[in-house]
Amino acid sequence: MKAKLILENGIVFEGKAFGYLKESVGEVVFNTGMTGYEEILTDPSYYGQIVTMTYPLIGNYGINLEDMESSSPKVKGFIVREKCDFSSNFRSELEISDYLKGNKIVGLEGIDTRALTKILRNSGTMKGIITLEDISYEEAKGKLNEFSNSEAVKNVTTQKTYVIEGKGKHVAIMDFGIKGNIIRSFVKRNCKVTVFPADTTAEKVLDVNPDLIFLSNGPGDPEDLPEAIENIKKLVGKKPIVGICLGHQLLALALGGKTAKLKFGHRGSNHPVKDLKKNRVYITSQNHGYFVETLPENMEVTHISLNDGTVEGMKHETLPIFSVQFHPEACPGPKDNDYIFDKFLSYAENK
Repeated sequence: MKAKLILENGIVFEGKAFGYLKESVGEVVFNTGMTGYEEILTDPSYYGQIVTMTYPLIGNYGINLEDMESSSPKVKGFIVREKCDFSSNFRSELEISDYLKGNKIVGLEGIDTRALTKILRNSGTMKGIITLEDISYEEAKGKLNEFSNSEAVKNVTTQKTYVIEGKGKHVAIMDFGIKGNIIRSFVKRNCKVTVFPADTTAEKVLDVNPDLIFLSNGPGDPEDLPEAIENIKKLVGKKPIVGICLGHQLLALALGGKTAKLKFGHRGSNHPVKDLKKNRVYITSQNHGYFVETLPENMEVTHISLNDGTVEGMKHETLPIFSVQFHPEACPGPKDNDYIFDKFLSYAENK
């Protein structure tokens, strides 16, 4: 079925719809990963976004139900140059089109994804609508203006607290949209894990007496979460605190720093980051549209992006506080950044 993408700047791309055949509005972004589309689709950090894959052929190894980062896809739409109709992999359980259809996610194929990516790089990320109808730009503009992603975290956080038992350190996780492999990374280290909804008070988190408090990744603008920022302020100095991605940004805001929106974000599995302490460069997986613009007082930079120089890691000079912007659990190396979790847990020793 014919479909088109209409961007808020008026540019239109025409292609074919697949998956769930229904109109969808979201923020249009691009990801440069050659693989990992299954993890991208189910990453809660993509909530509210229409994701464009820059690699031209997507779906060639199908979908399996073991490698999900959450219980279901979180994207608003999925754009590819060419969809593979017949996957070839011994672990494949579904074709990508059937998976999207079953989870009510619209896909768009056959457009010039290279041209779309260049537009997003030059003009910045923008809202867009995938539609199967022949609507005017004025109609599309009205629907785009109605779209808001300010409650993204509320829609992806756990609805109730749950515990995964372990004999090691007790990690309290503030779930702003956590990826499954982050939890698995702590469990693999025999940690006891208690996962709290995003709006849990600092007092309730401290009541379980954790060895470490972890602030998770998640979607959207960190400034949309003033209550979470206030809760983090109350946790500072009480327990060691570490974080990833959105958790890194929220920690910066809680400590007095500032965040800002990137022009087109960092999304992919090939972003070079330098660990200033190790004097070594790592290839990292990233997925964020915001960054720490102004470092809080008493915080020092531990990692930087070699693409644009933005802060990719920071630590407190005196308190046991540490965070990174990239995703060490995402395995692009594949295990190059796994040391970050051991570093996280070393902070649990420093009370």
